[in-house]
Amino acid sequence: MLRAVGFPDDNLHPQEELILNLTPHWFRLAPATAALLVSIVFGMFAMFAWDVQALSILAGLALVVSAGWFVSSYVSWISDHFVLTTDRVICRKGVIRRSSIEIPLERINTVFSSQSMFERMIGAGDLAIESASQDGRQSFEDMRKPGWIQNEIYVAMENNENRKFDGLRAGQAPAAAEPTVADQLHQLEDLRQRGVLTQAEFDQKKAELLDRM
Repeated sequence: MLRAVGFPDDNLHPQEELILNLTPHWFRLAPATAALLVSIVFGMFAMFAWDVQALSILAGLALVVSAGWFVSSYVSWISDHFVLTTDRVICRKGVIRRSSIEIPLERINTVFSSQSMFERMIGAGDLAIESASQDGRQSFEDMRKPGWIQNEIYVAMENNENRKFDGLRAGQAPAAAEPTVADQLHQLEDLRQRGVLTQAEFDQKKAELLDRM
């Protein structure tokens, strides 16, 4: 089980179990991280290498903007969750304004995964789920190991289907036991004594039953 912090167990339904709880791949932070590092290097040169006030002010502004971008990207990264349970797929985003998508496993038709050459090298990629719902197709970008997640979803779907089938079988009433030959002979005797069957009919039915033994 692969989990990330931030998805409380009390959001699960009774008898529902958590399988995966993932934040996006770390590569989503790469642009903001690169901008922050560049602004730090630029600020150091502006402070120590150049004696130009305008460049120092520009470097300071660049550092503030890039730091703000990095913080907002990081908060978004840790608050986005792709969750797979034994009953559904859940995608939650946002901190102040949250959005959520839930897809029951039994409504999923197909799961797609795609990776570029570079994404295969770093273990990232995109995932798409087609379902029998109003939205139809949902896409999820910057996923960790999308092919592996795709397989986990299919396994969860199969296990969910098996549980439902086992529950239906357990809820069915047991079939009535077939009367034994001895029981049928008693019934024939009762019918003969009541006059429903003649002696000839009784003898014929009795012979048929005894032939089955």
